[in-house]
Parts: sequence; C-alpha cells; structure tokens
Amino acid sequence: MSTQTQALEKKAPAALPTTERANTRRVFSPRTDVYETPEEIVVVAELPGVTEESLDLTLEQRELTIRGTVAPTAPAGYRLIYSEYGEGDYERRFVLADSIDRGGIAAELKNGVLQLRLPKVKEALARKIPVKAE
Repeated sequence: MSTQTQALEKKAPAALPTTERANTRRVFSPRTDVYETPEEIVVVAELPGVTEESLDLTLEQRELTIRGTVAPTAPAGYRLIYSEYGEGDYERRFVLADSIDRGGIAAELKNGVLQLRLPKVKEALARKIPVKAE
C-alpha cells in the first residue's frame, strides 16, 4: 500500500451534519460551478427535478444553504423492476466571505439549473488608485 493511500485512510471522518434529517430519501450534493468577476461571484448548481416551490435557499450568518426536494416519479400502472437513476433530494452549503453583500444576493431557477449571484460589497471591489506627481 502506498504512503498516499495510507495517509488518506488515516484522515478523520467528516463531521456529521448539525441538523437531523427525518426522511429516508437519498440526499445528493448538486454539481456546482463557481465563477468570479470583479463585481460578483456566480454559483451555478444542477438541481434536476427541483421546482421553485420545492427549492429552499437559506442564509444564516455566513452560511448559505441550498435545499431542493424532488417529487418521486413513477409511471401510472407500472411496477419498477430495475432502476439505474437515483432519485432524491439535494443539499449543499457554502460559507460566504465577508466581501459578499448579503442583502444583494439574487437567485434564478431555470430548467433545473440554479444561478446565484453574490455581489461583492463596494469596499471589496478592485479599483484604480490615482497617482499624483510633482
């Protein structure tokens, strides 16, 4: 066994979530891309099957939580005998930097893709500093 493998095995297990889930459905971590511009950070998350009504975005102190539930789908009159597609809910958490304007966060859900716009506070924006010469 390589030393890298041994080092990975010795790592402590991940911390348990701070809240207890009452249902037994699977919970997936949605695939997410994060982009940064000088004015904002944009988070794009895939949430297939999630609707506006079943999406919950919560900002508590510095922690942004995305939760989406998906209604189970089963064709009427059929009995499932084999499945490769896993259904479940989605949850992902992000800790926001102090440079994010929490009051200006905007969200849009379109075709199962969530786009969050996290504007930066004015003090955190890059700016050109003028230089005076004599």
